[in-house]
Amino acid sequence: MHRCWVEVSLSQIARNFQAVRDVVGSNVEVMPVVKADAYRHGSREVAAVLANCGAKWMGVSSVGEAVLLREAGITARLLVMADFLPSEREALFEYSLTPALHSLEDIASFEEMARERAVTAPYHLKIDSGMGRLGTRSAATEIHAAVASAVHAQLEGLMTHFASAADYISMQTEEQIAQFRSITTALHGMGVHPRYLHLASTIAIAYNRQEAWGNFVRPGHAIYGYISPARGESPPRLLNVSPALCWKTRVLAVKDVPKGAQIGYGGMFRAPKPMRIAVLAAGYADGLPHGMGNKGRVIVHGQFCNVIGAVSMDLTTIDITHVEQAKAGDVVTLLGKEGDASIDAQQMAKMAGEISYSLLCGISARVERVYVD
Repeated sequence: MHRCWVEVSLSQIARNFQAVRDVVGSNVEVMPVVKADAYRHGSREVAAVLANCGAKWMGVSSVGEAVLLREAGITARLLVMADFLPSEREALFEYSLTPALHSLEDIASFEEMARERAVTAPYHLKIDSGMGRLGTRSAATEIHAAVASAVHAQLEGLMTHFASAADYISMQTEEQIAQFRSITTALHGMGVHPRYLHLASTIAIAYNRQEAWGNFVRPGHAIYGYISPARGESPPRLLNVSPALCWKTRVLAVKDVPKGAQIGYGGMFRAPKPMRIAVLAAGYADGLPHGMGNKGRVIVHGQFCNVIGAVSMDLTTIDITHVEQAKAGDVVTLLGKEGDASIDAQQMAKMAGEISYSLLCGISARVERVYVD
């Protein structure tokens, strides 16, 4: 019996991946993103399922994440997207990893490393089309010169990343597409023809920005069952996926408190009447957002129960006055569905003033993972 655990449906992961493939079609490579421990779903287990589904590429953030997958037997191409430290360079070659490079200096450095090893090493070059983080802002002529001067380092892909893909009020995404296209068109005219062009992650796939698909897409959130809502007038959504993870804990104790009783740190909740409360075996050290204090809710015996008082490190208190059968040891659903009651990561994140990405990635390593079909 676990105190706090998540149940991950690997078959739902597979269905979500297939849903993306069905939307973009057979001419577009689908690279599921498994960084951050597959959004805390378990990167090794998720990657194994995706490999069995035919994923030829997977995206990670760091060399360390990629090495973990290689040591788990994953043979798919791995794109390291968030740069690498000088001390990690050797591992790029040792583990056959493909880096996303972010500057012209990176190309020269990668060329030197490949030449020293007498190998041909593919890379993807990231264009900063307006995100303002990693990526080169160099002109097409400068990029051409850097690419052409490399013999052992081979440009395999050009990529960029959207800053406001879900925002149909802003024109930023259209501006980024235009900027990326101007670079790729100019390079094409100079004889540079990378095999892959990629701009799109989940949002651009789901809301049919086909001009951003290129021939390679990078779904992350969708693989785990989530698509952020669009702002403004968006096209009809093409992609439908379902959450693959549910999160549960148990009731540690049940007690009755009188009217006026103060609950939790700071006494931030005062009972307005006699109440029956339950103490749960989950807190912010497990990843339950501290911001849910006095405003979150969970599911007990198919009924919503409000969080009362502060979310503590290891414990959270809820109001079970209306759930007479609740007792110590009972299962409580933090994320998931019981009967007609359901809570997903987007709903919980909204309660806590967060985003669903940070909520999922914040589920602690001490929370047990249980894998189901």
